Amino acid sequence: MVLGTEYDPIIITVQAFVQDNSMVPLSMTHQSLYVTRERQVVIAAVILGGVYVLIIFEIVHRTLAAMLGSLAALAALAMIGDRPSLSTVVEWIDYETLALLFGMMILVAIFSETGFFDYCAVKAYQLSRGKVWPMIIILCLIAAILSAFLDNVTTMMLFTPVTIRLCEVLNLDPRHVLIAEVIFTNIGGAATAVGDPPNVIIVSNQDLRKSGIDFASFTGYMFLGICLVLLTSFPFLRLLYWNKKLYNKESSEIVELRHEIRVWRQTAQRISPASREETAVKCLLMQKVLNLESVLRKQLKTFQRQISQEDKNWENNIQELHKKNRITDRVLLVKCISVLGVVIFMFFLNSFVPSIHLELGWIAIFGALWLLVLADIQDFEIILHRVEWATLLFFAALFVLMKALAQLQLIDYIGVQTALLIKAVPEEQRLAMAIILVMWVSALASSLIDNIPFTATMIPVLINLSQDADVNLPIKPLIFALAMGACLGGNGTLIGASANVVCAGIAEQHGYGFSFMEFFRLVLLSSGMSLVQILKSSCPGEFLLLPGLCWRGFH
Repeated sequence: MVLGTEYDPIIITVQAFVQDNSMVPLSMTHQSLYVTRERQVVIAAVILGGVYVLIIFEIVHRTLAAMLGSLAALAALAMIGDRPSLSTVVEWIDYETLALLFGMMILVAIFSETGFFDYCAVKAYQLSRGKVWPMIIILCLIAAILSAFLDNVTTMMLFTPVTIRLCEVLNLDPRHVLIAEVIFTNIGGAATAVGDPPNVIIVSNQDLRKSGIDFASFTGYMFLGICLVLLTSFPFLRLLYWNKKLYNKESSEIVELRHEIRVWRQTAQRISPASREETAVKCLLMQKVLNLESVLRKQLKTFQRQISQEDKNWENNIQELHKKNRITDRVLLVKCISVLGVVIFMFFLNSFVPSIHLELGWIAIFGALWLLVLADIQDFEIILHRVEWATLLFFAALFVLMKALAQLQLIDYIGVQTALLIKAVPEEQRLAMAIILVMWVSALASSLIDNIPFTATMIPVLINLSQDADVNLPIKPLIFALAMGACLGGNGTLIGASANVVCAGIAEQHGYGFSFMEFFRLVLLSSGMSLVQILKSSCPGEFLLLPGLCWRGFH
């Protein structure tokens, strides 16, 4: 049966088995809700824009914004006649990433019970000799190096608690330091084939391996470019923070008191008064908050001291800090270091020996279970309270949202339009413009949508371009431009990379949350300068011609 439409014909085949030769009545009704590809892209763009409006202006929490966006995208798919089943929607969620996050959250929660993070903060304070910028540069450099070999999400989960405690010791605002670390974590993750998920997707593609893009060659090319980005990013970071007040304007006692009030208020708000005892506990916590606010008002009236930009008495404070911040449980510390060392070793082993077939999520879960058994945790609910459930829900909703947007042809549309732009460029400038277009489109797209499905979509587009006789472009420069843009573009927005969201979630749990716009104002220039530096080194001069060539391509 052929049902003709004004678009493509719909063919329906019905096969029936009957027990006799009598006539069997059959009635069929077909209702087409077909929507053109352009309309699907418009719908997807509107949904994505709505999600960003909710997050940017903080109308609702980013987790709720992602859930509303995924629900709207699923509703759009249902309206156009492409409604996915519940099992399909569940399959869209990347459970390996969620398992990795959950396992590492458990490990870090138990690790924090040892006092190790406070001890590291004091040691870093001692090594920096009271100077802020040497400490920030050392932290960023270590974060970049670790994220080149570890998952950048894991790196930030380990670094964020240390950084927060260190900033509290130095009376710094942790948000600026954390954002700087996230920037360098995303940069360092692009250096190797295992540092960022888009790189893993690229080196795992069989067609690209046949073209000579394997683990060693990919890492060799990317490592040189990322080293150049790092060398230029450190002075640019210093310039970016030139007028920033890294130190708190108030004394450390007042800052710590404000933070304590914020934490106690959040704790009280999380208690649901389901029973009489819970209601009493919530009332006690709110009374404590009121008492602390009264103490804060008295301290603000008597406070007249100005904070200098360098702690002149750092030597005198070291002994006092060592007394307050020491290892509280050495036995548990040995267990944590042992388990974490095995987990990190298995991460490396999984990267270099993929034949073991053990994913990162399973490694993190096994490590968390192993440490829970060794640590003999009696009150398991305390550990679960430290898990960032809002962050896990955000990622689950984001995975569904991105898959639904891909079903609405948004990502395919971006890839096709990029290919058309490249073909419209004159042949003598086509390679340089192709590198620039792929890198900038990848960076902009990765800052707005998840870079994993975008990378997976762009790889076959670039392979087809390289095999097109009319275009005649080599595949390697295009793939390296895709990797650079997808990885460095994650610095563009707060939800552009998983490490950004994880860092913001942990900071919010400690009472130092930062908004979408606070992150965006600081990282926008940094990510743009990183890409410009790469373009200058790879195709100097041509990137200035990009606007004119794009205009010529559209007309």
